[in-house]
Amino acid sequence: MTHDLLTTLRPLLAAEASAEAPAAGTEPGDLEQAVWLRLLERLDADGPPHDPERWLRRAVRSEARRTRRTTKLERPYDSEPADDGDRGPEQLALAAARRRALRDAVRRLPGRCPTLLEALLSPKDLTYREIAGELGISQGSLGPERSRCLGCLRRLLAAEVAAREARG
Repeated sequence: MTHDLLTTLRPLLAAEASAEAPAAGTEPGDLEQAVWLRLLERLDADGPPHDPERWLRRAVRSEARRTRRTTKLERPYDSEPADDGDRGPEQLALAAARRRALRDAVRRLPGRCPTLLEALLSPKDLTYREIAGELGISQGSLGPERSRCLGCLRRLLAAEVAAREARG
């Protein structure tokens, strides 16, 4: 039944997302992905909606509004947020060593994590939309992918710190 519902709703979702995406400032695929996730959560919790087509239209509009709200809040920094202007040579050298260690660890991550995190660490302060376009993935996938990559990075760095402390 769930498969039939998804198959039936796919063309309607594609059309609705294509219609709403430009006004929301997002890609249709990102809206579709968000609505599919909402539907799967709904199916798991409450079962299928009584009027699936109506539910889908409302879900697309709701996701588009949410995207518009969050897009309005995103602003690039006017200046570098981590300004090292008032630090002495020792602090600057330590900060540079930490940045090198971080970038070395990022390069050792699996899959496309190195590319994603390098884009996030870029001094260009790229937006999620720019990063998604650069990597060829949907904007909605960036958050979950970023979380997975940061978890890998945390485990990698924790293991290295623990190994260093054990030596002495």
